[in-house]
Amino acid sequence: MPASRTLLVLFCMLISSVLPAQQRSAVVSGKVVDANEKPLAKVTITILGKQSGTATSDSGTFAIKVPAGKALALVFSFTGFHTVQRNFYLSENELEKVVIRMESSSKVLEEVIVKNEKERTETGLIRINPKHALTIPSATGGVESLIKIFVGSNNELTSQYTVRGGNYDENLVYINDFEIFRPYLVRSGQQEGLSFINPELTGGISFYNGGFQAKYGDKMSSVLDIQYKKPKAFAGSAYIGLLEQGFHVEGITKNEKFSYLVGVRNRSNRNLLSSQETKGNYIPSSSDIQALFTYRLNSRWQLELLGNLSRTKFTLIPEEAKLTSSVLSPLFSTNLGLDIYFDGSERDQYLTNMIGVSALQQVNKKLKLKWMLSGFRNNEQELYDITGAYLFGERSFDKSQPGFGSIVNPLGAGTFINHARNRLDIENWNISHKGRWDNEKHFIQWGISAEKTMISDRLSEWEAQDSAGYNLPYQPGTLQLYRVRKSATDLDISKLSGYVQDNILFGSASHITVQAGIRFNYNSLNNELLLSPRAQMSWMPGAGTDWVLKLAAGAYDQPPFYRELRRYDGSVNTAVKAQRSWQVAAGADRNFKLWERPSRVTLEAYYKHLYNVDPYDIDNVRIRYFGSNNAKAYAMGMEMRLFSELVKDAESWVSIGLMRTMEKINDFHYYRYKNANGEFITAQTEDQAVADSVRFDKGWMRRPTDRLLTFGMFFQDYLSTNKNFKVHLNMVYGTSMPYNIPGSIRYRNGIIIDPYIRVDIGFSALLLSSDKSNRRSRNPFREFDNIWASLEVFNLLDRDNTISYMLIKDFSNTVYAIPNRLTPRLLNFKILAGF
Repeated sequence: MPASRTLLVLFCMLISSVLPAQQRSAVVSGKVVDANEKPLAKVTITILGKQSGTATSDSGTFAIKVPAGKALALVFSFTGFHTVQRNFYLSENELEKVVIRMESSSKVLEEVIVKNEKERTETGLIRINPKHALTIPSATGGVESLIKIFVGSNNELTSQYTVRGGNYDENLVYINDFEIFRPYLVRSGQQEGLSFINPELTGGISFYNGGFQAKYGDKMSSVLDIQYKKPKAFAGSAYIGLLEQGFHVEGITKNEKFSYLVGVRNRSNRNLLSSQETKGNYIPSSSDIQALFTYRLNSRWQLELLGNLSRTKFTLIPEEAKLTSSVLSPLFSTNLGLDIYFDGSERDQYLTNMIGVSALQQVNKKLKLKWMLSGFRNNEQELYDITGAYLFGERSFDKSQPGFGSIVNPLGAGTFINHARNRLDIENWNISHKGRWDNEKHFIQWGISAEKTMISDRLSEWEAQDSAGYNLPYQPGTLQLYRVRKSATDLDISKLSGYVQDNILFGSASHITVQAGIRFNYNSLNNELLLSPRAQMSWMPGAGTDWVLKLAAGAYDQPPFYRELRRYDGSVNTAVKAQRSWQVAAGADRNFKLWERPSRVTLEAYYKHLYNVDPYDIDNVRIRYFGSNNAKAYAMGMEMRLFSELVKDAESWVSIGLMRTMEKINDFHYYRYKNANGEFITAQTEDQAVADSVRFDKGWMRRPTDRLLTFGMFFQDYLSTNKNFKVHLNMVYGTSMPYNIPGSIRYRNGIIIDPYIRVDIGFSALLLSSDKSNRRSRNPFREFDNIWASLEVFNLLDRDNTISYMLIKDFSNTVYAIPNRLTPRLLNFKILAGF
């Protein structure tokens, strides 16, 4: 064959192989609109990974040629709007038509930061996007994990939190205006189950960390006000993870009269607790079902029913615990080890039922009335019989020695038996009325509530200790229990409370808002009538600035409920009065642009003067009160927070707090004297002292919640080439806290809990986008809006955080403090689907 013909054949073969590849294409066309269905012009459209592309016309339409027979993604981007990514797999010459809806990138943040000027005038108010409660990486998850970023934490296993020096009992929680209660016998975070708040049902979160209005109840620290969703169409979600599983559905009828919102959850912390230092068989289980039904009778009347059934069970069959603490002991600096071998078990159960019915009447545009009836019941039991034999001393970490990991220099040994048969039944019924009248310049609110609480409590627990062959406390010829608490209490308490307040608006451009109100509370338990005036003022200077200056002051009192009545020995003191406080807070709030993105900074300083204080100790999450109003205290500090999009289209925030809270307990002193051998002896009371004893008054001491510095951060990011791959970072830091030795006056504040450092991180990937147009009819996932998969790393730094201490005596009667640690690093996997 001539050379020319050979070249011609090869050229034709090359052309024939190239042309089909060039012809294997398809076309995607359609329209790009905003949330109001208005067309968007000049929207950039590119194939993911390619530089070139096209743009929409003035009418928002577009057409772009794409490769056929392969998976690809189109990226739609426009300044001021969230970038949208759509995935395609098209056949040759296929024409795909789509409608792309883009949301303003600062829509949520602008709404929270800029537009809600009325909310900016309220002191201590933090508004939180409920969507973050679904994405925050946290061992407990939910709304409370978001709160902890602002107020700090020292325990990732609990949903409880402390605010500005207060304890867990000083926080109010409302859902749709119904006050929420929680179990009271829980001693540790391991025993806790689900939080009452279901984040899948949450529509709005308002958190007040101080200075809250008179319309909120009688507690001294904070208010968490939750509003559940108002369904607008049928929707739902389902998720499954290693720790928790659940689903929810919501919808509304065609005539828009009846709507429903139902959520079911189940949680088991077994994987989380299996990494604890105490090894054994953990069987935790918690489940609940919540429902909110709304029926609109007509344009003026609406009925609402909120119900909850919750059950938590905790079973522990402990086997052994090997604890180690690197501390400077009174004898030498070493690694102190404690080995405990257990027998017995613990079985706890907490049942919570709640039902609330409300009727809302819109009399006219200005007047709205609400009537409410609710019932709440806690049925709790705590049963355990655990025996332990322990040996402690110096632990060897020399791998070259046969005793590696064992205790090689014993300092003490002993046995103990813990026994409890505790039962608590609390039933609470409430009937209340609320109203509000708004005529623009005045916004008057009022309410009155009658409450009936029945408490049946049976406490029976004792502890026996044997150290070095001697029963403690040692009395020759007599067998003594180390500690005994027994009591039987039945209480029937009636309460009457109410409030009235007015929000007054002065001026327009540079307006001043004043809110003033007063609460009253009467409690039949101690026949105490409380009056609590509260006031706030805010000033928006105007004149081109975007500052809001705020001031709040008032009385915040807390009548005793249940735990405040119980003394250390288990007896109940019904004569305990309300703890009382005067509080003042001043702050500033400013909106601004940071990197051309909406941002907000808040500053606030506060001072609390507390009197008639009922002192307490905290061990893990258990609060033990003195059962008497014999102390005064104060808390003071300042807080700063920054809300912004540190990364475009991803809201983040940082919170920093400084605080000091101290207390002075009346007649809190001890005596010291020398015995005949010249040894110093400590006496707790004057009766135990001798004539030449020296008295030591404790004076001002750190409260159990005292923490100088707290830092919290929530950060979101995504891949620069694909926003469907996201990362969420949650960080909490808190400086040291005091730990009190129970029953000891001399060693109150005697131990320090090390700083708490916790970093959790989560990675999320979109497995199925919300674009349903390219799904085939037989696709089993056709009706899903989206499916996300997430991998979470809890305690990324693998920090050994301490929650409490175990006190151990050696052969010479010297006391050592062995720390009880929280959870180490752990992985969690979760899949979330929305429909």
